[in-house]
Amino acid sequence: MPAKVALVTGASAGGIGHALCEELEKRGCTVYASARRLAALDSLSPSIHKLELDVLSLDSCKSAVQRVLDEQGRIDVLVNNAGVGGTGAVLDADVESEQGAHATFEANVWAPLRLSQLVAPDMAKRRSGLIINVGSIVGNVPTPWTGIYNASKAALHSLTETLRMEVKGLGINVMLVAPGAITSQFGKKQTVSIRLPEDSRPHHTCRNIC
Repeated sequence: MPAKVALVTGASAGGIGHALCEELEKRGCTVYASARRLAALDSLSPSIHKLELDVLSLDSCKSAVQRVLDEQGRIDVLVNNAGVGGTGAVLDADVESEQGAHATFEANVWAPLRLSQLVAPDMAKRRSGLIINVGSIVGNVPTPWTGIYNASKAALHSLTETLRMEVKGLGINVMLVAPGAITSQFGKKQTVSIRLPEDSRPHHTCRNIC
């Protein structure tokens, strides 16, 4: 039986995607690890294929998927792991600029959907395939100061479950992974990025009430 072909997004060193690539290779898969910067993949095994992929770019996603299809003839497993955080109080969230709350939803919701749409036709044609979306426990049990991130993961959870039902008859399986707290570069970045602005609405509200 030929090795399963897996495409993993967000495989930078120190994160879940990086560890998944190494484990999938150990289990005999042909692995394509991807990240925005190829240098972030340098520590992976030489036998793992490296792809430069910006999940926010449709052209970049199309190019990456097509390369795997051209080289391997199929994609058996897509792991939508790439994502960004969204720390801070909900009332302080920037909902106007593209760099604010919108960016979190772009990466955590629309990017996985975009890539799923790109790999699904080949999977449906072969009536075989697995799409894995990496959510988070906070998509089920929200925590304070990460409200935008929580909401994006809750949206991803809902989309994943809906997709699972819709493609069941096409031979495609869909899986949601919702990790809890994990020591990783992603987690460390989110921890140090939490700041309460001096003009924070929750800060002033609490001070006035107390």
